[in-house]
Amino acid sequence: MALNNPAFSRDAAFSSRGGIAVANQVSNQQLNDMYNREAPPASGDVMTVEDTIAKTVGAFALLLVGAAISWVISPSLPLLWIGAGLVGFVLALVNIFKKQPSGALVLAYSAVEGVFVGGISRFYENAYGGVVTQAVIATIIVVGVTLALFASGKIRASKKATKVFLIAMVGYVIFSLVNVVMMATGATDDAFGLRSAEIPFIGIPFGVVLGVLVVIMAAYSLVLDFDFIQKGAASGAPRAFGWKGAFGIMITVIWLYLELLRFFSILRD
Repeated sequence: MALNNPAFSRDAAFSSRGGIAVANQVSNQQLNDMYNREAPPASGDVMTVEDTIAKTVGAFALLLVGAAISWVISPSLPLLWIGAGLVGFVLALVNIFKKQPSGALVLAYSAVEGVFVGGISRFYENAYGGVVTQAVIATIIVVGVTLALFASGKIRASKKATKVFLIAMVGYVIFSLVNVVMMATGATDDAFGLRSAEIPFIGIPFGVVLGVLVVIMAAYSLVLDFDFIQKGAASGAPRAFGWKGAFGIMITVIWLYLELLRFFSILRD
């Protein structure tokens, strides 16, 4: 802002030597920085909530198309959705660590992840009939309730809650890796490994307790996504960052859906 610029300070502007005093208070480096400073984006090139919603809806539409196709062909091509899951993981990492958001990469992730989601959903449906419907309805409810609470101001992202969330995420990732290794090496022969409904935790199946905690974590992750979009729009971030907001919501909702899919399957098991 001009008011914060030394060249426009009150003492300089009203000095007895007028313009010479102003010029003398600005170093060559400051003049160079002022000249090279990027101009703020035009009004049509800034991030808005409405534009981010449109990008999110488009990305999810592409995901649903991929999921529908995969749902039909996955029984005959099981390796297709497994391969799509690996490619989707790589694209997710690229989108996460890429400084400048890319709409093309986000849409590519949506399409590939749709193939994965459709295939794994069909796999679970064949094993536990009706579980996909349960997971879809539960996902819509969790997202809707979280969005309503955030919009009403009842829940907000905080530094303390975010710190707890990050610690919990690290612990969950470590647990998941250990579980995968144990299942791959045959240390456990249960379909869900350490998440099995047969392993008790204070009288409740461990998989159920973990499922509830992970759903809460995913809901808070949504709060962080909404908070990012709200702050980005308020600060006038470049329009391209709307894709980053859309990607954040997508990856969180997909994670939530997969966890609910596994949660209801464990209950069935």
